[in-house]
Amino acid sequence: MSAESDFYFSASLRHFKLPDATLSLRQYGKGPALLLVHGFPLYGFTWRYLLPTLAKTFTCYVPDLAGKGGSDWDSNTDFTFPAHAARLKQLMEQLGVSRYAVMAQDTGATIARCLALMDSSRVSKLVLFNTEIPHHRPPWIPLFQLLTRLPGAQAGFRALMSSRLYRRSSMGLGGCFTNPDLLDGEFHQYMIRPLLESSRRLEGVMRYLRGITWPVVDAMAEDHRKIVVPVLLVWGEEDPTFPIEHAQPMVRQFADCRGLVVIPQTRLLLHEEKSSEVLENTLPFLQQA
Repeated sequence: MSAESDFYFSASLRHFKLPDATLSLRQYGKGPALLLVHGFPLYGFTWRYLLPTLAKTFTCYVPDLAGKGGSDWDSNTDFTFPAHAARLKQLMEQLGVSRYAVMAQDTGATIARCLALMDSSRVSKLVLFNTEIPHHRPPWIPLFQLLTRLPGAQAGFRALMSSRLYRRSSMGLGGCFTNPDLLDGEFHQYMIRPLLESSRRLEGVMRYLRGITWPVVDAMAEDHRKIVVPVLLVWGEEDPTFPIEHAQPMVRQFADCRGLVVIPQTRLLLHEEKSSEVLENTLPFLQQA
């Protein structure tokens, strides 16, 4: 196990019962509060490369969203973006956190924007990595949403994700890294294998996928102006899921966007592929008073 993974698993997993789900959480470090929100189909483990450095300055709260990681759900769980955000708001209330910044990626960054809108008195700033863009659709995501509703969908997804060739393809996880070898090793062991071995975890991920709410994304074209806290966008230059040319107009949509930082030779999971560069470009923003 790498030193970063060992650091991640060194924190105990706590569980917080909320009205329609139970969220799991790991906590690290001391200092101002920083909430880290993962994307699809990941869980808190995705932050392992950033956490040892962030924990030197911040109290890092790393939850697993409903349907992911160690969190639990039931037939009544709402998987829409606003519902995820409402649960995070409730979680931070249970933790007694009065003010916090948010670092988030992919679908987690859309949830973070919803959270900033509904918890505006406590969210202090946003760092958003490659995420949904108003009026843009990654072509395979709506397709996969439809496929999850078909009979035998779980068996089909398990068969596809069991294939290393498929995982490396553009329809699989090929858009995550410029270096496809990063899909192997610990990423496969801790991200993918649990989905292949647990029907419950795979079903949770499929429900999460169906909960992606495109009208909420499109409304962000106007809602971004209502987010008044400082925002920093950080993007993987070669991301095919959320191409940077479509992301650039978002800079003008936010009330206080401090810029769009481009990390070369990275795709969707830039924070895993080039963690040092990501930290170099985000820490100064997070540490500003």
